[in-house]
Amino acid sequence: MGHADDRKAGDVALTGVSETALLTLNGRAYQARHPNAIIGDPMAIRLADAIDFDFGKFGRKGQEMALRSLAFDRAAIRYLSEHPLATVVALAEGLQTSFWRLHAALPHAEFRWLSVDLQPIIDLRERLLPPAPRIASLAQSALDYSWMDKVENGNGVFITAEGLLMYLQPAEAMGLISACASRFPCGQMVFDLPPVLVKKLAPKGVRSSRRYRVPPMPFSLSAAQLADLVNTVPGVRAVHDLPMPQGRGWFFEKAFPAFWKFKPTRNYRGAYTLLEFG
Repeated sequence: MGHADDRKAGDVALTGVSETALLTLNGRAYQARHPNAIIGDPMAIRLADAIDFDFGKFGRKGQEMALRSLAFDRAAIRYLSEHPLATVVALAEGLQTSFWRLHAALPHAEFRWLSVDLQPIIDLRERLLPPAPRIASLAQSALDYSWMDKVENGNGVFITAEGLLMYLQPAEAMGLISACASRFPCGQMVFDLPPVLVKKLAPKGVRSSRRYRVPPMPFSLSAAQLADLVNTVPGVRAVHDLPMPQGRGWFFEKAFPAFWKFKPTRNYRGAYTLLEFG
Protein backbone atom coordinates (compact mmCIF):
# COMPACT_ATOMS: atom_id res chain seq x y z
CA MET A 1 0.00 0.00 0.00
CA GLY A 2 3.01 2.28 0.07
CA HIS A 3 4.00 4.59 2.89
CA ALA A 4 2.62 7.81 4.27
CA ASP A 5 4.37 10.96 3.11
CA ASP A 6 7.31 11.68 5.40
CA ARG A 7 7.04 15.45 4.93
CA LYS A 8 5.30 17.60 7.50
CA ALA A 9 1.93 18.97 6.53
CA GLY A 10 2.89 22.46 7.71
CA ASP A 11 0.24 24.57 9.38
CA VAL A 12 -3.00 22.61 9.40
CA ALA A 13 -5.81 25.10 8.83
CA LEU A 14 -8.83 23.20 10.11
CA THR A 15 -11.56 25.05 11.97
CA GLY A 16 -14.89 24.34 13.61
CA VAL A 17 -16.14 20.77 13.45
CA SER A 18 -13.35 19.79 11.03
CA GLU A 19 -10.78 20.53 13.74
CA THR A 20 -12.28 17.77 15.88
CA ALA A 21 -10.64 15.37 13.39
CA LEU A 22 -7.30 16.36 14.92
CA LEU A 23 -8.65 15.94 18.46
CA THR A 24 -9.80 12.37 17.82
CA LEU A 25 -6.67 11.47 15.85
CA ASN A 26 -4.50 12.63 18.74
CA GLY A 27 -6.47 10.59 21.25
CA ARG A 28 -6.34 7.45 19.11
CA ALA A 29 -2.64 7.79 18.34
CA TYR A 30 -1.83 8.37 22.01
CA GLN A 31 -3.72 5.24 23.03
CA ALA A 32 -2.11 3.22 20.22
CA ARG A 33 1.37 4.26 21.46
CA HIS A 34 0.62 3.31 25.08
CA PRO A 35 2.67 0.34 26.41
CA ASN A 36 -0.63 -1.35 27.29
CA ALA A 37 -2.45 -0.19 24.15
CA ILE A 38 -6.20 -0.71 23.87
CA ILE A 39 -6.19 -0.26 20.08
CA GLY A 40 -3.78 -1.28 17.35
CA ASP A 41 -3.54 1.72 15.04
CA PRO A 42 -0.06 2.19 13.55
CA MET A 43 -1.46 4.35 10.77
CA ALA A 44 -2.88 6.81 13.30
CA ILE A 45 0.56 7.11 14.88
CA ARG A 46 2.20 7.75 11.50
CA LEU A 47 -0.46 10.28 10.55
CA ALA A 48 -0.19 12.19 13.83
CA ASP A 49 3.60 12.27 13.48
CA ALA A 50 3.28 13.67 9.95
CA ILE A 51 1.13 16.63 11.00
CA ASP A 52 2.74 19.78 12.34
CA PHE A 53 0.14 20.86 14.85
CA ASP A 54 -0.02 21.82 18.51
CA PHE A 55 -2.02 18.83 19.68
CA GLY A 56 -1.48 19.94 23.28
CA LYS A 57 -4.20 22.57 22.88
CA PHE A 58 -6.82 19.83 23.12
CA GLY A 59 -5.86 18.79 26.63
CA ARG A 60 -7.30 15.35 27.18
CA LYS A 61 -6.14 12.21 25.34
CA GLY A 62 -8.58 9.87 27.07
CA GLN A 63 -9.49 6.33 26.13
CA GLU A 64 -13.01 7.24 24.99
CA MET A 65 -11.99 8.11 21.43
CA ALA A 66 -10.15 4.83 20.93
CA LEU A 67 -12.97 2.87 22.56
CA ARG A 68 -15.47 4.44 20.18
CA SER A 69 -13.34 3.38 17.22
CA LEU A 70 -13.16 -0.16 18.63
CA ALA A 71 -16.95 -0.31 18.93
CA PHE A 72 -17.33 0.87 15.33
CA ASP A 73 -14.67 -1.60 14.14
CA ARG A 74 -16.47 -4.53 15.75
CA ALA A 75 -19.76 -3.61 14.08
CA ALA A 76 -18.01 -3.21 10.72
CA ILE A 77 -16.16 -6.51 11.07
CA ARG A 78 -19.42 -8.36 11.72
CA TYR A 79 -20.98 -6.91 8.58
CA LEU A 80 -17.92 -7.24 6.36
CA SER A 81 -17.38 -10.83 7.45
CA GLU A 82 -20.76 -11.60 5.87
CA HIS A 83 -20.43 -9.10 3.00
CA PRO A 84 -16.70 -9.13 2.09
CA LEU A 85 -17.31 -7.22 -1.16
CA ALA A 86 -19.41 -4.48 0.44
CA THR A 87 -18.79 -0.76 0.16
CA VAL A 88 -18.00 1.12 3.36
CA VAL A 89 -19.06 4.76 3.23
CA ALA A 90 -17.22 6.83 5.86
CA LEU A 91 -19.24 10.03 6.25
CA ALA A 92 -17.29 13.04 7.54
CA GLU A 93 -14.41 10.63 7.98
CA GLY A 94 -11.99 13.24 9.24
CA LEU A 95 -8.59 11.71 10.00
CA GLN A 96 -9.89 8.27 10.90
CA THR A 97 -7.68 5.34 9.88
CA SER A 98 -10.39 2.69 10.06
CA PHE A 99 -9.69 1.24 6.60
CA TRP A 100 -6.25 -0.01 7.64
CA ARG A 101 -7.48 -1.48 10.94
CA LEU A 102 -10.29 -3.32 9.16
CA HIS A 103 -7.98 -4.49 6.38
CA ALA A 104 -5.66 -5.95 9.05
CA ALA A 105 -8.62 -7.66 10.75
CA LEU A 106 -10.07 -9.00 7.47
CA PRO A 107 -7.06 -9.41 5.14
CA HIS A 108 -8.95 -11.56 2.62
CA ALA A 109 -11.99 -9.29 2.34
CA GLU A 110 -12.18 -7.02 -0.69
CA PHE A 111 -14.50 -4.33 0.68
CA ARG A 112 -14.34 -0.96 -1.04
CA TRP A 113 -14.08 2.35 0.81
CA LEU A 114 -15.61 5.74 0.08
CA SER A 115 -14.39 8.64 2.22
CA VAL A 116 -16.74 11.65 2.24
CA ASP A 117 -15.56 14.89 3.82
CA LEU A 118 -14.92 18.55 3.13
CA GLN A 119 -12.09 19.60 0.81
CA PRO A 120 -9.48 20.55 3.48
CA ILE A 121 -9.81 17.12 5.13
CA ILE A 122 -9.70 15.23 1.81
CA ASP A 123 -6.59 17.21 0.81
CA LEU A 124 -4.88 16.20 4.07
CA ARG A 125 -5.87 12.56 3.70
CA GLU A 126 -4.65 12.36 0.11
CA ARG A 127 -1.34 13.98 0.98
CA LEU A 128 -0.50 12.11 4.18
CA LEU A 129 -2.15 8.70 3.91
CA PRO A 130 -1.00 5.98 1.52
CA PRO A 131 -3.16 5.49 -1.57
CA ALA A 132 -4.96 2.19 -2.02
CA PRO A 133 -6.89 1.03 -5.08
CA ARG A 134 -9.96 0.21 -2.97
CA ILE A 135 -10.20 3.73 -1.48
CA ALA A 136 -12.03 6.58 -3.21
CA SER A 137 -12.68 10.08 -1.88
CA LEU A 138 -15.40 12.67 -2.37
CA ALA A 139 -14.80 16.25 -1.25
CA GLN A 140 -18.30 17.27 -0.17
CA SER A 141 -20.63 17.49 2.78
CA ALA A 142 -22.36 14.33 3.94
CA LEU A 143 -25.55 16.36 3.62
CA ASP A 144 -25.02 16.62 -0.12
CA TYR A 145 -26.72 13.33 -0.88
CA SER A 146 -25.12 13.08 -4.34
CA TRP A 147 -22.50 10.83 -2.71
CA MET A 148 -25.17 8.13 -2.69
CA ASP A 149 -25.01 7.99 -6.50
CA LYS A 150 -21.36 6.86 -6.24
CA VAL A 151 -22.10 3.86 -4.00
CA GLU A 152 -22.24 0.39 -5.52
CA ASN A 153 -25.20 -1.17 -3.72
CA GLY A 154 -25.11 -4.73 -5.05
CA ASN A 155 -22.71 -6.30 -2.51
CA GLY A 156 -23.86 -4.53 0.62
CA VAL A 157 -23.30 -1.08 2.12
CA PHE A 158 -21.98 -0.21 5.57
CA ILE A 159 -22.22 3.48 6.50
CA THR A 160 -20.21 4.99 9.33
CA ALA A 161 -20.90 8.40 10.84
CA GLU A 162 -18.30 8.55 13.59
CA GLY A 163 -18.40 11.87 15.40
CA LEU A 164 -20.78 13.46 12.89
CA LEU A 165 -24.49 13.48 13.72
CA MET A 166 -24.20 15.36 17.03
CA TYR A 167 -22.83 18.41 15.20
CA LEU A 168 -25.79 18.59 12.81
CA GLN A 169 -29.11 20.27 13.39
CA PRO A 170 -31.79 17.72 14.39
CA ALA A 171 -33.63 17.97 11.06
CA GLU A 172 -30.34 17.47 9.18
CA ALA A 173 -29.34 14.44 11.23
CA MET A 174 -32.73 12.77 10.96
CA GLY A 175 -32.88 13.59 7.26
CA LEU A 176 -29.53 11.88 6.71
CA ILE A 177 -30.60 8.77 8.62
CA SER A 178 -33.88 8.62 6.69
CA ALA A 179 -32.16 9.08 3.33
CA CYS A 180 -29.69 6.27 4.05
CA ALA A 181 -32.47 3.95 5.20
CA SER A 182 -34.50 4.49 2.03
CA ARG A 183 -31.54 4.35 -0.38
CA PHE A 184 -29.66 1.29 0.98
CA PRO A 185 -32.29 -1.32 1.94
CA CYS A 186 -29.79 -4.11 2.66
CA GLY A 187 -27.25 -1.92 4.39
CA GLN A 188 -26.35 -0.91 7.91
CA MET A 189 -25.38 2.40 9.52
CA VAL A 190 -23.39 2.99 12.70
CA PHE A 191 -23.16 6.29 14.54
CA ASP A 192 -22.52 7.74 17.98
CA LEU A 193 -24.33 10.38 19.99
CA PRO A 194 -23.48 12.20 23.23
CA PRO A 195 -25.69 12.18 26.34
CA VAL A 196 -28.89 14.13 25.73
CA LEU A 197 -27.99 16.50 28.59
CA VAL A 198 -24.92 17.80 26.73
CA LYS A 199 -26.88 20.16 24.48
CA LYS A 200 -28.67 21.57 27.56
CA LEU A 201 -25.69 21.82 29.91
CA ALA A 202 -23.13 22.94 27.31
CA PRO A 203 -24.99 24.85 24.57
CA LYS A 204 -21.75 26.55 23.51
CA GLY A 205 -19.78 23.29 23.45
CA VAL A 206 -17.76 21.29 25.97
CA ARG A 207 -14.42 22.75 27.07
CA SER A 208 -11.66 20.12 26.89
CA SER A 209 -8.86 22.46 27.98
CA ARG A 210 -8.21 26.13 28.70
CA ARG A 211 -7.33 26.54 25.01
CA TYR A 212 -10.01 24.46 23.32
CA ARG A 213 -13.76 24.08 23.35
CA VAL A 214 -15.45 21.26 21.40
CA PRO A 215 -18.10 22.74 19.06
CA PRO A 216 -21.76 22.73 20.16
CA MET A 217 -23.67 19.46 19.77
CA PRO A 218 -27.28 20.33 18.94
CA PHE A 219 -28.41 16.77 18.17
CA SER A 220 -28.79 13.74 20.38
CA LEU A 221 -31.33 11.05 21.16
CA SER A 222 -31.86 8.92 24.24
CA ALA A 223 -31.64 5.14 24.07
CA ALA A 224 -35.46 4.97 24.12
CA GLN A 225 -35.74 7.48 21.27
CA LEU A 226 -33.14 5.56 19.29
CA ALA A 227 -34.97 2.27 19.81
CA ASP A 228 -38.12 3.93 18.48
CA LEU A 229 -36.47 4.73 15.13
CA VAL A 230 -37.67 1.31 13.99
CA ASN A 231 -41.20 2.72 14.27
CA THR A 232 -40.62 6.29 13.10
CA VAL A 233 -38.16 6.02 10.21
CA PRO A 234 -39.28 4.04 7.14
CA GLY A 235 -36.67 1.48 6.14
CA VAL A 236 -35.13 1.01 9.60
CA ARG A 237 -35.61 -2.69 10.31
CA ALA A 238 -33.69 -3.01 13.58
CA VAL A 239 -31.87 -0.82 16.10
CA HIS A 240 -28.95 -2.17 18.12
CA ASP A 241 -27.52 -0.43 21.18
CA LEU A 242 -23.84 -1.36 20.96
CA PRO A 243 -21.84 -2.16 24.11
CA MET A 244 -18.90 -0.15 25.39
CA PRO A 245 -15.63 -2.03 24.73
CA GLN A 246 -13.36 -2.70 27.68
CA GLY A 247 -10.48 -0.31 28.12
CA ARG A 248 -7.42 -0.13 30.35
CA GLY A 249 -7.50 0.29 34.10
CA TRP A 250 -10.28 -0.39 36.60
CA PHE A 251 -12.60 2.40 35.48
CA PHE A 252 -12.48 1.73 31.73
CA GLU A 253 -12.20 -2.05 32.06
CA LYS A 254 -14.92 -2.59 34.66
CA ALA A 255 -16.89 0.46 35.78
CA PHE A 256 -17.55 2.26 32.49
CA PRO A 257 -18.74 -0.80 30.52
CA ALA A 258 -20.95 -1.78 33.48
CA PHE A 259 -22.42 1.71 33.69
CA TRP A 260 -23.04 1.60 29.92
CA LYS A 261 -25.13 -1.59 30.37
CA PHE A 262 -26.99 -0.35 33.48
CA LYS A 263 -30.63 -0.02 32.37
CA PRO A 264 -31.76 2.71 34.82
CA THR A 265 -29.21 5.20 33.42
CA ARG A 266 -29.24 4.09 29.77
CA ASN A 267 -31.31 7.08 28.63
CA TYR A 268 -28.81 9.50 30.20
CA ARG A 269 -25.57 8.23 28.69
CA GLY A 270 -24.28 8.53 25.15
CA ALA A 271 -24.90 5.86 22.55
CA TYR A 272 -23.19 3.77 19.89
CA THR A 273 -26.04 2.77 17.62
CA LEU A 274 -26.23 0.31 14.73
CA LEU A 275 -29.18 0.49 12.35
CA GLU A 276 -30.19 -2.33 10.04
CA PHE A 277 -32.03 -1.26 6.91
CA GLY A 278 -34.52 -3.32 4.97
